Amino acid sequence: MSPPPSRRALLGTGLAGAAVALTGTLPAGTASAQPLRTQWKEDEGQRYSVPGLKKPVRVTVDVWGVPHIFADNVGDLFQAQGFNAARERLFQIDTWRRRGLGRFSEVLGASYVEQDRAARLFLYRGDMAAEWASYGPEAREAATRFVAGINGYIDWLGDHPDALPAEFQKLGYRPARWSPEDVVRIRTHGIGGNLSSQVARARLMSVGGNKASTYFHKLEPDHTVQVPEGLDLSLIPADVLGVYSLATSPMVFADGKLRRMPDGRNVLRESATGSNAWAVAATRTATGRPILAGDPHREDYTLPANRYIAHLSAPGLNIIGAGEPWNPGISMGHNGMVAFGLTNLPAGQADLYVYELDPDDHSRYRYRDRWEKLTTVTEKIAVAGGEPRQAQLSFTRHGPVVKIDEKNHKAYAVRTVWTEPGTSPYLGSLNFQRVKDSREFVEAISRWKTPGSNLVYADTKGDIGWAPGALIPKRSGRGYDGLLPVPGDGRFEWDGFYDNAQLPTSRNPRSGFFVSANEFNFPPGYPIPTYDWQPAYRKDRIHEVLSQQRGTSIADTLALQNDVKSGVAGQFLPYVKKLRSTDPTTVKALRLLSSYDGVASKDSAAAALFETWMMRFLYPAWAQLLLPKPAADYLVGISIEFDLRVMNDSFVRPDDWFGADGARKRDELLLSTLPKAYTEVASKLGTDERAWRWGAMHIHVFMHPLGGPNVGPTERGGSFDTVSVSYFHHLDHPYAEVVGATFKMALDVGAWDNSRVINAPGQSGDQRSKHYKDLQDKWSAGEYFPLLYSEQAIERNGGMRILLEP
Repeated sequence: MSPPPSRRALLGTGLAGAAVALTGTLPAGTASAQPLRTQWKEDEGQRYSVPGLKKPVRVTVDVWGVPHIFADNVGDLFQAQGFNAARERLFQIDTWRRRGLGRFSEVLGASYVEQDRAARLFLYRGDMAAEWASYGPEAREAATRFVAGINGYIDWLGDHPDALPAEFQKLGYRPARWSPEDVVRIRTHGIGGNLSSQVARARLMSVGGNKASTYFHKLEPDHTVQVPEGLDLSLIPADVLGVYSLATSPMVFADGKLRRMPDGRNVLRESATGSNAWAVAATRTATGRPILAGDPHREDYTLPANRYIAHLSAPGLNIIGAGEPWNPGISMGHNGMVAFGLTNLPAGQADLYVYELDPDDHSRYRYRDRWEKLTTVTEKIAVAGGEPRQAQLSFTRHGPVVKIDEKNHKAYAVRTVWTEPGTSPYLGSLNFQRVKDSREFVEAISRWKTPGSNLVYADTKGDIGWAPGALIPKRSGRGYDGLLPVPGDGRFEWDGFYDNAQLPTSRNPRSGFFVSANEFNFPPGYPIPTYDWQPAYRKDRIHEVLSQQRGTSIADTLALQNDVKSGVAGQFLPYVKKLRSTDPTTVKALRLLSSYDGVASKDSAAAALFETWMMRFLYPAWAQLLLPKPAADYLVGISIEFDLRVMNDSFVRPDDWFGADGARKRDELLLSTLPKAYTEVASKLGTDERAWRWGAMHIHVFMHPLGGPNVGPTERGGSFDTVSVSYFHHLDHPYAEVVGATFKMALDVGAWDNSRVINAPGQSGDQRSKHYKDLQDKWSAGEYFPLLYSEQAIERNGGMRILLEP
């Protein structure tokens, strides 16, 4: 084995900063790389021996922490990607694996047995040959070599225990070795789409009547929710998704110990997850080249964040962008010929089934005209410091059982597309790593299954467009629309799935640009993947800005990604400007909002008042006015994005919602809540409103799972409806951002080195690395760095060299 690097070099301090020569990459716009022949100099970086490599692999980590990995063959390339992922994100990917496989108890003790059991319920247990085939011809080899790289780094740590990340040292266990199947069998980190919303809607209707559904979310296209025949909403337990939550919730910190996210945050995970992506045609840009932009929105309070940027180059493959650190390949970026981004398509890919149990034998459930036996699997769960536990996993014909109500003789099971082959989230990107133009890209998307996604593309030939991809069930049965749980007695079934070829697409639209922001974008005549779309505020703002531009530039694109103009403010401020009051506090509030331009910048005093008013006072009071108190309390407790389209509709048609003299009641609602919001802001920021700033209230903290070191707090602008999205919850840590975009990219198609990107707070998950939080200040300021692709640019900005040897 080669001499190990010094601990100083390993930890990323005192690294060589001089630019180093790197040959072997092809110019931008080509798809393959030549063999690397640069001479290695030991004083230029780190050197590792990695069993299984066929030839040396060279890595240049640029000054922003992006690894540019150059190999002589694709197998070595994926192995080096895995090795590097472990080098930078080992605790994150080890935690992801343990959570997904149900392997926490073996290192953290008996208190995690129930979580492990829950996770194992949702593992893929189907045909592995079909599973591997779903992701393309090289998927199995890619995953095999990728985990070989992870294991290679773990083995290296066995000989260099001082280099073990601090989290393992603190918790007292070592990272586990991986198998290739680990990459594909885990599903629970995916975006479920609708399950928590089904239950939330059902419980709201059970306490507020069927009409209460209209207050929860605006359905698109217009649709009336029907309670499936035989479903008693009042019997659905409050904790019916407790096991599902255990299986799917990310691990967060509490007093220095890992724990799962609270159950109520799962509605947040489904309703607030989204993204922006758009493509601008060459005819509308300043350079005559297309531009592609993308910024996914995920829970971004964790440290490190979910995305990792890498450059993978070998003969036949030269791709750069972001992906999940536990997956081989790249899911958002470009390969020198096609640029691609994605947003969430809220496809209804799960259902909660309710079963009648045999009163004399709860191992049997009614299906059609007979009792059917639950399938039960017993698994052994290893427990640190104790004897192994036996865990029983029960399944109906539809999926895993998550709740048995002994008293009412009911069972509840989750049916999800996760049981189908090819539904490991984002791994479908392996199908389009090598595409040469947009037509090949769209063809590759025909095999995309999860999560439901809007894939936006642009290529060097000048084509732009959109192709959705999702495994969407065909639901059969009266009233079966994916919006509520359904009886599991055989009347409500999935009759196969829609082919992606049946979904709409857009290629070179006449407008010269295409925008996707999770809004309802399916024309009439196509399958309805869901009725629960996100509001179109972000899409409308992006469309407004792009339609006014001629000669869009990368700088324009970055500015638009950081835009915080509120569409909600634009809807509600006209009502404010008509109001009059003699109350001194209300007068001050009206005066401040009367000049508000709707730009929710972190320096805006009016934004602090407006967002507080909407979030903390107006929406809850509106719900209490129109709904029975139990329903209003429940609605306010679960609403994270506040579908203010519904409330605005009630303001537009006040008599229809408030009854006779509705406009007066509306205005009284506005005037009674506004002074309360003003008083709250004053209590936090002082009585001098000239010193008020939205950013002083609205902050973000990247939280380390073990409680530190955290990164932040950072002041934030924006809201849930702005292009630069920023979700915050009115009950759970008010004003703190919990969902946003930590990764953003703007790609200059064909002149790739002009592309810009950001990934906060830094590329590395190792708290000892200089790249742990070095991008935080840029992200906070709305700044970016170059996403380098060409040999010359990488040479000029090399920060560290790594050599991986067979």
